[in-house]
Amino acid sequence: MRGPHQAVLKPLLTEKGTRLKEEGNQYLFRVAKTANKVEIKQAIEQLFKVTVLEVRTARVRGKVKRLGRFQGRRPDWKKAIATLKEGDSIELYEGA
Repeated sequence: MRGPHQAVLKPLLTEKGTRLKEEGNQYLFRVAKTANKVEIKQAIEQLFKVTVLEVRTARVRGKVKRLGRFQGRRPDWKKAIATLKEGDSIELYEGA
């Protein structure tokens, strides 16, 4: 079992995330690739003192990037969409 800071790496502040927050009380996070939904839910509840109703995850493939004739690839990563109980909110997102 990993700690909450190892499961949830950082919040994602994107346009889609802002829309999800306003419409459905959902928040986006970048999480560890090996973290499962149960670990993510427990980590968010411990870190932010909120009640999580549902967690959805998606694996994001890294993009292929070029610099002149050299080609590389960004690493794959995982994101989570957490739905919170009505009335709960996370203060990190309130300024965005």
